[in-house]
Amino acid sequence: MGWSPNVATEMGARVQRGLRWYLSTAVLALALVGPAMSAEVVLHRGNGTEPESLDPHKSTGVPEANIIYDLMEGLLVFSPSGKPVPGVAEGWDISEDGKTYTFRLRADARWSNGDPVTAGDFVYSMRRAVDPATASDYAPVMAPILNAEAIVRGEQPSERLGVEALDGRTLKIDLKAQTPYFLGLLVHHITWPVHRGTVEKHAEQWTRPGNSVTNGPYTIEEWVPQARIVLRKNPMFHGAADIKIDRVVYYPTEDQNEEFKRFRAGELDMTSTIPTDKIDWAAANMPLEYRNSPYFGTYYYVINLTKAPLGSDVRLRRALALAIDREILTDKITRAGEEPAYSWVPPGVDGYRSQRLDFATMPGKARVELARAQIAQAGYGPENPLRVQILYNTSERHQRIAVAIASMWKKALGVETTLTNQEWKVYLETRDQKQHQIARAAWIGDYMDASNFLELFLSTAGERNDAGYRNPRFDELLAAAAVNPDPESRSRQLERAEAILLADLPIIPIYHYRNLKMVSPALSGIDENVMGFHLTRYIAREE
Repeated sequence: MGWSPNVATEMGARVQRGLRWYLSTAVLALALVGPAMSAEVVLHRGNGTEPESLDPHKSTGVPEANIIYDLMEGLLVFSPSGKPVPGVAEGWDISEDGKTYTFRLRADARWSNGDPVTAGDFVYSMRRAVDPATASDYAPVMAPILNAEAIVRGEQPSERLGVEALDGRTLKIDLKAQTPYFLGLLVHHITWPVHRGTVEKHAEQWTRPGNSVTNGPYTIEEWVPQARIVLRKNPMFHGAADIKIDRVVYYPTEDQNEEFKRFRAGELDMTSTIPTDKIDWAAANMPLEYRNSPYFGTYYYVINLTKAPLGSDVRLRRALALAIDREILTDKITRAGEEPAYSWVPPGVDGYRSQRLDFATMPGKARVELARAQIAQAGYGPENPLRVQILYNTSERHQRIAVAIASMWKKALGVETTLTNQEWKVYLETRDQKQHQIARAAWIGDYMDASNFLELFLSTAGERNDAGYRNPRFDELLAAAAVNPDPESRSRQLERAEAILLADLPIIPIYHYRNLKMVSPALSGIDENVMGFHLTRYIAREE
């Protein structure tokens, strides 16, 4: 006997009703427990200013680097303590003469679209970085690589760069000379890969949401100018299982007081800095959140040497440098324990003795007297006051410093100063095009070597040389140091170069930085380091 059609139909109906009841109950149960099980962990980060660019070969600032280090990964990356550690490279060999590095790439490195990350990607990207058509401000950083300098100058094609894919997972880099800091240099994003197909398809828009293909822990989900940049965890990233933050939201907030308020209101988990007038209060009232640590950087004023009269008369530059009371600035204005700067290279580089301005130990009164003598010799005084302009990007701290320095110059020398502030991108363009007279600037080291500071002022440094400084002897010393295999004699060459720079005064060092920020106690994995970078890949949040 078989099933009767009527009996089979009734049994089928009962089964369907049972399934519907089971599914509805399961959905309800998931709805009740789901939020606790699957809620996204979101990190809200203050980031100072709107990024100029998220192209790793074109960006120049710290706000951009913070984001790029979340989106991309190089051969090496920063550890939580700021040391170079393996990234896409799982290991490497160095030739006996120190001039050839052979990197083995990890097999599970993937782009966010699923493509493998190959040695060819690095060859394409490094060639792109030094190609004059890319117009990268950072291209000179790659000078240790064979033929890089000639390519940047347009004297050789980018195909002559000393990089070669031996196979899909083996990359060889030839250097012009032994370079002790080369592995540290590879942590900088100028050496990092970009996805060739994406760049060629979308050109200048390749970093935008919907276009971007990344190889790092995160992908870009949203970019609302002057409001937020939202990154989402990249499931293709080889270390995705260890990433604790699902989404990170970067907020460009040039108003430091507004950023501080948002942190206190719980809208931010960490800030980019702390307003000057809130430092003492934060240290006393929010000690668990307050962070203040050494930072490998120098705050300075850069003088445009292509414009008279400052550019043509070192006596005027010297008078302005002498008349700045750095101790008052750090004690009364910045107030975070910064070290008054009488050198360009910050202290802390192993084996290197930072050079100092020759008036560093001179009493304040004697400095002012010497400054007045210098400006008088140059033909300026009460009857013919020197008029200067200070350019700075929008920031309460930069403004306070500029106002204080203008007051010092007025009181000591009778200098008439005009203050001009501009939004970050406009300010960078003005400075790069050398439309400024005196501009506020800062340099945060990319790796722990004095050359990273000094090479900014090579005559071949292009737009990075904001002063338009040219001194053949300075260039010669840096060129000799670049191929000197002896660490001690190399340091002495770099020291002599710094002494020349300080005597010529294309810059006025003001103070060496401290890294200030507010951090929620709910966050872990934020180790203080002199490089100042805190990659989201290492951060966890306890809800």
